[in-house]
Amino acid sequence: MNTLSKLLGWAALIVGLLYILALGLWLIGTYGLFGQERDPLSAVFLIPLGLPWNQWGEGLAVALAAPAANVVILWLLSALLRPKN
Repeated sequence: MNTLSKLLGWAALIVGLLYILALGLWLIGTYGLFGQERDPLSAVFLIPLGLPWNQWGEGLAVALAAPAANVVILWLLSALLRPKN
């Protein structure tokens, strides 16, 4: 397996896990789950994960979808660079 392909696969996995963690923190902070106070800035961790795509628009939908775009892009690049046998 190509080293760059492997590195991009690991990057996609790490960004994907961070995305899931940030979504969980957003849900907990927004809805006050598990006895937490409601926090209007609970989606702040999604912003750096979604760069540069979240700069193209505003709103919750963009903030939630932009990190997923980065995960998909990393995964596709990893798949495209994987050598064919």
